Amino acid sequence: MEVGSGDAIGAVESVKSASDILTPVSGIVTEANCVLEDKPGAINQDPEGDAWIAKIEIKKEPTGRLMSAEEYRQFTED
Repeated sequence: MEVGSGDAIGAVESVKSASDILTPVSGIVTEANCVLEDKPGAINQDPEGDAWIAKIEIKKEPTGRLMSAEEYRQFTED
């Protein structure tokens, strides 16, 4: 499946709301983590490990700057 930067590739639902999962890059989804269909709570436990969402083969360099892991940690802590 081909996706563009900012496209929704899934959704996260809670009791109070639902939010789309947006891809930060354009490319081809080469693999989706089907384990999350049976164990959606796993994403809260290990999102950077076994609970990854999708693998995307980047076809074109991102136009904006992506955050490093440390920048993202700081962003979510603020």
